[in-house]
Amino acid sequence: MPWVPIALKYVNMTDVNSSSVIASPVHGVGGDARPDEPALVAMVELLFFAYRDFVAGPDEILSELGFGRAHHRVLHFVSRNPGLRVADLLGILKITKQSLARVLKQLVDEGYVQQETGANDRRERRLHLTERGKRLAARLLALQTRQLGDALAGSGAGAREAAAAFLAGVIAPADAEKAAELVERALSDEVGP
Repeated sequence: MPWVPIALKYVNMTDVNSSSVIASPVHGVGGDARPDEPALVAMVELLFFAYRDFVAGPDEILSELGFGRAHHRVLHFVSRNPGLRVADLLGILKITKQSLARVLKQLVDEGYVQQETGANDRRERRLHLTERGKRLAARLLALQTRQLGDALAGSGAGAREAAAAFLAGVIAPADAEKAAELVERALSDEVGP
């Protein structure tokens, strides 16, 4: 069956987060890759299982607070980028304004995030974590960095670089530069959130 590019669009679901056009059956791999190649299908399944387990610990903590994965992503990116503009956060998360507004309202109302008006543009909203938000973001990040650290330690020499290159290769080309900027910031930040 031939592959037809399909332009995805925003929908009102916080875990659907792609608006880029898919131009090939396997993003980041040459056009000669087969979508049903057993090794690639196995990688897809590994990614599903890895993601499930990567978010399991944070999901449990967030569930106890009445939060979900969109809340986690907001906490993470605001923690890593204090003063982040709401407009920039929308670009990172690729969720609808309505979905982000709902998530932000909960985080603000419960004392995890605070919004400040921009210094130069009163319409601009800048986001910062409160002390409570910083503690929660650090707790969630500690779970995931420990899990990744353990996996990389058990994967042999060069695993960290290979994993980073692989994950970067999965990112849509249109988002690669912005993602690289955010990752570079994380690499240069020795203190953490």
